[in-house]
Amino acid sequence: MANERQSRLPFTTGPQEKPVTDVVRELWELVVAYFQQETIVPLKRLGKYVAFGALGSFLLGLGVVFLTLGGLRALQTETGSMFRGNWSWAPYAIVVAALGIGAAITWKARGNGTGSQAPKPEVKR
Repeated sequence: MANERQSRLPFTTGPQEKPVTDVVRELWELVVAYFQQETIVPLKRLGKYVAFGALGSFLLGLGVVFLTLGGLRALQTETGSMFRGNWSWAPYAIVVAALGIGAAITWKARGNGTGSQAPKPEVKR
């Protein structure tokens, strides 16, 4: 009769169940492994891209500074007496204007930020 009763109960014919502490420990290990797989590893990969982007931005900015200083120095020395006396401010204004034009071109060229350069649909009124 006991044998017949055990065959009717679900999950009693297999091996003994694990203790709760083992199940909790395995669950914790699974959660920690999943957390590392889905968050820490992708963040490490992302960090490499951010580092290269920051380094590239720094070097590009440094190049713009040197190019600007070179242009200013060329305007001050290679133009003879044109920018002397009351016109000594003109090379600085020219360089600032050139930087402003370059910034405007860069701002315009970066696009609308959606990743595609498709034109925006017109709204009919």
